[in-house]
Amino acid sequence: FFYFNLLTLAALHRHLATRAAGQVILNVPETKVTALENGLRVASEDSGLSTCTVGLWIDAGSRYENERNNGTAHFLEHMAFKGTRKRSQLDLELEIENMGAHLNAYTSREQTVYYAKAFSKDLPRAVEILADIIQNSTLGEAEIERERGVILREMQEVETNLQEVVFDYLHATAYQATALGRTILGPTENIKTINRADLVEYITTHYKGPRIVLAAAGGVSHDELIDLAKYHFGKLPTRYKGEAPALPLCSFTGSEIRVRDDKMPLAHIAIAVEAVGWSHPDTIPLMVANTLIGNWDRSFGGGVNLSSKLAQMACQGNLCHSFQSFNTCYTDTGLWGLYMVCEPGTVRDMMHFTQMEWMSLCTSVTESEVARAKNLLKTNMLLHLDGSTPICEDIGRQMLCYSRRIPLHELEARIDAIDATTIKDVCTKYIYDKAPAIAAVGPIEQLPDYNRIRSGMFWMRT
Repeated sequence: FFYFNLLTLAALHRHLATRAAGQVILNVPETKVTALENGLRVASEDSGLSTCTVGLWIDAGSRYENERNNGTAHFLEHMAFKGTRKRSQLDLELEIENMGAHLNAYTSREQTVYYAKAFSKDLPRAVEILADIIQNSTLGEAEIERERGVILREMQEVETNLQEVVFDYLHATAYQATALGRTILGPTENIKTINRADLVEYITTHYKGPRIVLAAAGGVSHDELIDLAKYHFGKLPTRYKGEAPALPLCSFTGSEIRVRDDKMPLAHIAIAVEAVGWSHPDTIPLMVANTLIGNWDRSFGGGVNLSSKLAQMACQGNLCHSFQSFNTCYTDTGLWGLYMVCEPGTVRDMMHFTQMEWMSLCTSVTESEVARAKNLLKTNMLLHLDGSTPICEDIGRQMLCYSRRIPLHELEARIDAIDATTIKDVCTKYIYDKAPAIAAVGPIEQLPDYNRIRSGMFWMRT
């Protein structure tokens, strides 16, 4: 009887804990969204903090460039902090430092972002500075020439980061002769020739109200943010002189880039199949499948005890130094795959076990494995939203990708709806019998040669 009561009490506690967790997710601050007359959207989440993050998420990145001006979006990001008609570069840096704030920016293949982290009381000044740098940058010739050298040095630094090099190669071979195949920084010859007219043309072409989101998180009042947006961004143009720039189509090609260098100690390899865009219904199942493969590094304490079967094999067989699965999404396409760092003699075995695990997703994944991956995915998503900056980033990105912020309880429900059958069906659709894109750098003599005649995924020549 006593044992039965203990079981009943434990079950009751689990029920209450589950209900409380659900209430916590439902009670997170609401994301409020308002559209201005010129199409610019204002989105914010007020969590009552003493600090805030506010930024501009712009639907424009290197994908909207062509071969001649590739690198312009990134060049423009560099020029944003080099002075405006109102502030010199020194004035801007002193004002930010005196506020105790941080100002930053980054460019991706589909988005350009400018954001500031500051005290909540300084929200008006932060918004005014952001408005000033994207609408009134002087783009002086001297500053442009100086930034050329900075970007060229940045390119040299990127070339020493083999992971970035391999992923650029992967995009180049997966999206051959399309906009997604080009790098964000652009080729050296473009950096040497981009001029002020190119920068102005990019701003006037892409920095329009409907393609911009003003996002904020932390201690922010949505009504105050709307008033600030109307005052500082109300004059942003909403219409194009001609037709609006269309999203360039980017088709996937199963192909390879191999850069063999036997003097390097390790082989760096990325392999991917074509996945889907942000808003596709198969995105969530592919995220769960990505979590099932997982990641591993030799520095991890537990290798053989990790849930990922590939991690167990890599640890027991000493197959690689590290690996990480990835699911890179764009508007209408994506790359789902694995990046690995191996010693020359283990490349073939690591590729063999990778293909085995990918095939197991299509044929034999179990409900318990999927349940564990779903819990891990939900945990990782919640841990990522730790602080005003990642929350603000999540708001801005989701507004551009989905035109709304997906509530956490909806996202959790969509993850919970996935089972082993869903994983098998979706992975069969995108992985099984599909020709992958492969990028490899280093001592890759043992990288298997794949038979493309059948357009099959991983049909190894024996």
